[in-house]
Amino acid sequence: MLGNSGPTCHHREVTSRPAEPQRLRDLARLRGVRDRIDREYAQPLNVEALARDAHMSAGHLSRQFRLAYGESPYSYLMTRRIERAMAMLRLGDLSVTEVCFAVGCSSLGTFSTRFAELVGMPPSAYRDQTRPEGEMPSCVAKQVTRPIRNREAQAVTPQLA
Repeated sequence: MLGNSGPTCHHREVTSRPAEPQRLRDLARLRGVRDRIDREYAQPLNVEALARDAHMSAGHLSRQFRLAYGESPYSYLMTRRIERAMAMLRLGDLSVTEVCFAVGCSSLGTFSTRFAELVGMPPSAYRDQTRPEGEMPSCVAKQVTRPIRNREAQAVTPQLA
């Protein structure tokens, strides 16, 4: 006679979190992708090529990159490009168009739009406004002038007397 001692088959709990060794491998690959973007920001880069080199699908890379770094690979790339563009514009040696192409953007319109989104003003206005900062040490200027995404900007509330 069979007793009623509970289920006879055992089910493993299934989670969406990969096993720890796999997660560590993915994080190492993501770090490699981020490092490559930092090194090769001026080169034509796309998610498919980055994913292929990291031995991941483009969708998996995008999802995992966003989880690890808080933004998509494309957004991270554009932020790096805009940071470099800001430094070049502060020096004032190149035109906005030359800076656009020097940082790897192929469209002046896309560059200008993204620059204005991240910095809060068009690249030409930024260049005109920040020329005196060209004398500031680059390590200080990078921290002071780092682009801030709209969602990261702190809302300023007026102080009422």
